[in-house]
Amino acid sequence: MFTFLSGSPCLDLTTTLQVRHQTSPRELLAAPGDVTRWLEQAGLGAGISVDSEGLRRTIALREVVNRLCRGTGLAEDRAALNAAAAHPPLIPRWTGDTVEFRGDLQQALSTLARDAITLLADRKTGRIRECDHPDCSRLFLDSSRSGRRRWCGMSSCGTKAKSADYRRRNSDRARRTAT
Repeated sequence: MFTFLSGSPCLDLTTTLQVRHQTSPRELLAAPGDVTRWLEQAGLGAGISVDSEGLRRTIALREVVNRLCRGTGLAEDRAALNAAAAHPPLIPRWTGDTVEFRGDLQQALSTLARDAITLLADRKTGRIRECDHPDCSRLFLDSSRSGRRRWCGMSSCGTKAKSADYRRRNSDRARRTAT
């Protein structure tokens, strides 16, 4: 249900509202249990309890991060991000093979807010991109050497866009040849 292609947990959170630029975006965090599942699948803690207020706070943080990463955030967004980050973060626990995180929703939101602050403060905002596919509004961190990545992922949007471009070019070529 959730995909994690963005290169940063806070950017992955922003993609829980899909196709933002269309008139009917698709909300993936429709119920408190969706936040619990997203946190678990993101590797930020299993079984974190979320109520309707927690759902509201998660969506509010998501929108703050989205605006700030797109460069449209205001001073109050920065203040809200700093306030969320002011709480203790999730507690990491090394199992020998992996890292597990433990804590509550407030700690998970603090961890996500801190991730956003690090991303924004490290001047990586110039590497935050929106997918070029017309049916995708996913933000992602462009970690390519050239800094010219266009799609959130080749296996999804990149392949679709290249296939559509190929079909369009061949259709244009066939039309020119027929005339």
